[in-house]
Amino acid sequence: MQLAGRRFLSRQRNFLACFGVGLLIGIIVINIGKSILLGETGLFDEYTLYHMKYMTVDSNALFCYIFRKRIGRMLILAVISTTYLGLVACMGAAFWYGMSAGAFLASLALRYGLKGILLAVISLFPHYLLYVPAILLLLIWCEELFRGIYVRGEFSVEDKGFLLKKAGRLLLILVLITAGCLLEGYMNPYLLLGFLKIF
Repeated sequence: MQLAGRRFLSRQRNFLACFGVGLLIGIIVINIGKSILLGETGLFDEYTLYHMKYMTVDSNALFCYIFRKRIGRMLILAVISTTYLGLVACMGAAFWYGMSAGAFLASLALRYGLKGILLAVISLFPHYLLYVPAILLLLIWCEELFRGIYVRGEFSVEDKGFLLKKAGRLLLILVLITAGCLLEGYMNPYLLLGFLKIF
């Protein structure tokens, strides 16, 4: 039990380290290219935000779009984790999420200051409260599956208990992502539009 807990924490640290490096690189890239990326018609310009204030949201269509996108990515990562590229794909995904987050936060902070940081927080709330643990669990799930297939002695895909545990965890991840999609499709747009009206 203690050994399993240590392994989980070790894997968590590995992915968080990749995420942290990506976050830093995302911030650096935006700072270096801010004259191009944050020009008048660049990322999150005032014209785009102005039009967002007055748009109407079809929550059903938005949910369906988000759900397909999130579940599609989850399935692609799960399938890749069964190949020799599984571990690299997991680390790459953690790095990519970090770089995206760094670029997103840096763009809004550089363009709008404190208001930009608040806009970033509202944009990610409340669905990322579910997405973050779901993504971390998914990355660890994929790594364990990869090790179960290719690394001897640690896990074994021939063990029925291992496969049942993996199926149960994947179901939990699916529930978290689905709940996150519901929040992102039905709640977040109204929070974001409400905030933009006073932005």
